[in-house]
Amino acid sequence: MHKHILIATDGSKLADKAVVAGLELAKQFGAKVTAVTVSEPQTHLAPDTGFYDLPDDESDALDILEGVDKKASGLDVHCETVHIKNQYPADAILKEAKARDCDLIVMSSHGRRALGRALLGGEAVRVVTHSDVPVLVCK
Repeated sequence: MHKHILIATDGSKLADKAVVAGLELAKQFGAKVTAVTVSEPQTHLAPDTGFYDLPDDESDALDILEGVDKKASGLDVHCETVHIKNQYPADAILKEAKARDCDLIVMSSHGRRALGRALLGGEAVRVVTHSDVPVLVCK
């Protein structure tokens, strides 16, 4: 059914549920996987200096993706990993899914933001709302 699944993760325990679900689906369908983690822009205003960029923590992203890769290997699922820097998660996830011709997006939802998003987190809402392909949201 699905041939290429994009799994988005931020390394949290909840995101790990989505990773496991996505990898298990990939195994069942014989699909390949692209695992993505996104580092948001970290621009801050400092007094008397204007804007400055904080260093990106590449090692955290690599640790997250290494964990996904190990899980995929354990299930004998082909998995590519991608760290997208300096973008907002929903935008990056949607762009990556389109660029790689993914036919399913799997992600988690923390659901911790405003009252209107009580059941689904803000990034998940944006992905579900703007995606051209099905989105499996794990909670």
